[in-house]
Amino acid sequence: MIRPKPLAFALVLAFLLLAAPASAWGPRGHRLVAELAAAALTPSARAQVDLLLQGEPEPTLAGVANWADELRANDPDLGRRSAKWHYVNIGESGCEYVAARDCPDGDCVVEAIRTQATILADRSQPLPARRQALKFVVHFVGDVHQPMHAGHARDKGGNTVQLSIPDGSRDGRGSNLHALWDSGLFRDLGESEARHAARLRALPGIVAGSADPADWARESCRIVLRPGVYPPRARLDPRYIDTWRPVAERQVALGGRRLAALLNDALGD
Repeated sequence: MIRPKPLAFALVLAFLLLAAPASAWGPRGHRLVAELAAAALTPSARAQVDLLLQGEPEPTLAGVANWADELRANDPDLGRRSAKWHYVNIGESGCEYVAARDCPDGDCVVEAIRTQATILADRSQPLPARRQALKFVVHFVGDVHQPMHAGHARDKGGNTVQLSIPDGSRDGRGSNLHALWDSGLFRDLGESEARHAARLRALPGIVAGSADPADWARESCRIVLRPGVYPPRARLDPRYIDTWRPVAERQVALGGRRLAALLNDALGD
């Protein structure tokens, strides 16, 4: 087996760690949150969404769900300015959120959702500003329900926790804890996005509950602190995915329900 040179490996790892924090759930997870929300919109909210997304390549909530993650390539300046809006680090504080401490200058996912939802709801704002706010809201509500996006600062939301995931090869597939929760838990499902969405839509007991993004972050953070979320060793036990995939799927379903409630409130009559 050819092993990478230490310097080359370090450079690649550094690049991945810099790039990773703005990603949550992976493209499928964000689309699922958006699809679940779209199915629960009121007629007036749906009409506003249709108006705001006119001209988009895929003018649906799912079609813009990953737009905020693509900014680094498509709009680097906005991507840099919004980079901290994808997460909040409250794991070290026992999952208590204090805005002045955890979100200085409003640069975290909790305050970004609040700010962008306010712009979205304000019909005196220019249409392009409200369209951008909608795209941010769709993405950030997904982000805040990915537990690692409300976890520990010390390991960059699990990005520095390196893992080897069994895949039939001798050494397994290299990954990290953040990436595992982004998309690795859904990697081998073998079902279409439509069937996945239908299954999540049918999950029992998914109730929006609190409308406060700070509460959503606290809930996500508490998952991070559960025993077993951080694997005891680098080589992942195959049972880990079976244990934690249902938790991740409930978070996706909950994100969809809460996104619908937020949009119905912001865009309703």
